Amino acid sequence: MDNPLKKFFSSFSNLGGGADSSAVGVDIGSSAIKIVEIKVKRGRAILETYGAISLGPYDGLDFGRVANLSVEKTAEALKEVIKQSGATTSSPAFSIPVQSSLIFTIDLPASVKESELASIVPTEARKYIPVPITEVSLDYFMLPQKESSFEEMNSSSNNNSASVPQKKLDKTNVLVVATQNDAISKYRAIISQCSLSASFFEIEIFSSIRANFEHELSPVLLMDFGASRTKLSVVEFGMVRSYHTIERGGAEISQSISQSLSIPFSEAEKMKKEFGLFDNPVEKSLADIIRIHTDYIFSETNNALAEYEKRYNRAISKVIFTGGGSLLKGLKEVAANNFRVEIEVGLPFSKVNAPAFLEKVLETMGAEFAVALGLALRKLK
Repeated sequence: MDNPLKKFFSSFSNLGGGADSSAVGVDIGSSAIKIVEIKVKRGRAILETYGAISLGPYDGLDFGRVANLSVEKTAEALKEVIKQSGATTSSPAFSIPVQSSLIFTIDLPASVKESELASIVPTEARKYIPVPITEVSLDYFMLPQKESSFEEMNSSSNNNSASVPQKKLDKTNVLVVATQNDAISKYRAIISQCSLSASFFEIEIFSSIRANFEHELSPVLLMDFGASRTKLSVVEFGMVRSYHTIERGGAEISQSISQSLSIPFSEAEKMKKEFGLFDNPVEKSLADIIRIHTDYIFSETNNALAEYEKRYNRAISKVIFTGGGSLLKGLKEVAANNFRVEIEVGLPFSKVNAPAFLEKVLETMGAEFAVALGLALRKLK
């Protein structure tokens, strides 16, 4: 059987397909399902439709809550969002949540050839995977070597030592992703109940990278603000160099507001979206409550970046925000005080053509659909 995760490390390339080729991407998140359908005509991607449905009500919870649904309930929600959006496909592309995977890099001798990885990686990966290797599906990719800059070579020459750049050439970095077989089986069951078939599965962060990145070569930090967690990916040459998860997300912020102000979760969620980190004339403590969480997230991010910079001797050049939580008002402004580099909120829908009247809507909520769009873009390639 083919590995369902094979070739999810897609490069950035021109869109292909026939004149009427279409693709649907489905992102089953922890609090909502998002769906995007695009079509390619004469080499240009056109937005056909999109939609989202909250999973909380299917578990007797408020909108915005993290839900742990059964296969049957998830299938019910998936059928509904397909119906509401009007998406037309029998074989969408599906994301696999990153919490079902373990992402890490291993260092191998530079003499190792790509053809030898199939026999070497499983053995080395055992050191990092806390479950039997038979319980996961492995995929891997040899990361590009960073070339020494003029400054590094000049510095080494002045010091009469080539040990630093030479040392880097002694190792080959390999990115490894181990995904739980049980997670893939669960998604296959959901898809089967909807009378669909999956064209492929892809770890969500790789879909998000495809939707948010152009051709950045310098290291860029992608911060994906989800409902249950914040995912950090340092990306270089279109590949993940470093990955880290912070177990704090938008739903926990709303819960904290609810408890601190003694208001229902639904009201806290609404207040968070309306005011965010900006001053609320009624509840002046709102921004302070939210800031406790954002400060923690940024502190953990700084620790992860410090570890990356120490390992690779490289600093990030830009930060891209994505995910529904990135739409929090004032987040970008607060982040500017934490990072000393350019910060931008991803605009995934800028990669497709859409009616002019939707431009503002897609710009303001596009970050929520990055994964679904990234999946659809891959399918059209």
